[in-house]
Amino acid sequence: MHVNPLDDARRQAEICNACRYCEGFCSVFPALQRQRSLADMDLRHLSNLCVNCRGCYYACQYTAPHEFNLNVPAALAEVRRDTWQQYAFPRVMGDVFHTHGVAIAALSAIAFALLFIIATVIRPDSGVGFYAVMSHTLMVSLFLPASVLPLISIGVSLRRYWRDVGGRRPTLRECAQVFKDTASMRALAAGHGEGCNYEDADRFSHARRIAHQLTALGFLLCLASTSVATLMHYALDWPAPYAWYTAPKLLGITGGVMLSVGTAWLGWLKVQADTALGDANAWGGDMAFVLLLCAVAVTGLALYALGNTALLSPLLAIHLGTVLAFFLAMPYSKMVHAFFRIAAQLRESQIRSTTS
Repeated sequence: MHVNPLDDARRQAEICNACRYCEGFCSVFPALQRQRSLADMDLRHLSNLCVNCRGCYYACQYTAPHEFNLNVPAALAEVRRDTWQQYAFPRVMGDVFHTHGVAIAALSAIAFALLFIIATVIRPDSGVGFYAVMSHTLMVSLFLPASVLPLISIGVSLRRYWRDVGGRRPTLRECAQVFKDTASMRALAAGHGEGCNYEDADRFSHARRIAHQLTALGFLLCLASTSVATLMHYALDWPAPYAWYTAPKLLGITGGVMLSVGTAWLGWLKVQADTALGDANAWGGDMAFVLLLCAVAVTGLALYALGNTALLSPLLAIHLGTVLAFFLAMPYSKMVHAFFRIAAQLRESQIRSTTS
């Protein structure tokens, strides 16, 4: 019989609230213990505070085979996925991606790559490097809407979520604290500071925290590389290709290596982890996000290494195909969890400042 994830999470949360053994484990439990009854939006807020470190599960005396059968990490993971789906814009895309994520990501990347291969047959009359294969105008006309529209979609989702959890305009101090916590990935060290129990039951490890930091920083460096290259192209009239010692290359190569290592590591950890402590229905979507982001980084590095060979055209098509697939899937993939988690942290900071 199908059980509403919110109802099951509420049942488990009420038992946790009576026990309170895990009150120092992470930010979820202090937020949980503030109130005796939990509305649906309270549970959605708690789910986005949770990072699935799994420490509470291994410390709990009421897990299976106890009749209470508590599994808080899995319960909150289901609510978290349900929240992303409920607030996805358009919603149908969120439902489909989380259940068939790997297939959708793979087929999208392949389809876009084939389209770009066809596009490279019609070469521009002039150009150097990438632009000798595909014109700058064509790239901009494709990737500008492909990057802006997903951000609009995420913005709509977040605005609705923020309104429903009762959020107000954050202060500079609240934003600074959340930025500090996010940059350090402090939540992945859990309340005891020894790390997660993610990949190996009772063994604490910072592996997941480090892999997340590599992934996040690598992504930001790649984004910085693209931004700097855009400024150089339009503001300084300095079009690509760029030498290895210029800012776009140094940022891009460093970010690409970090992103490749971080996503590959996250994928390995996810394979090693106990799927019963997460949301099995979201496994495909989560893995699709990791693999797609890894493919973007690896194909980008391959393009840099082999860009002066006959492989330039197919590598460019494959890389652009993976990038386009990643952008279009972004509002419905696990990428969106970063935005929702930051929103949940901001709201939690506001609640604490009001009740303290």
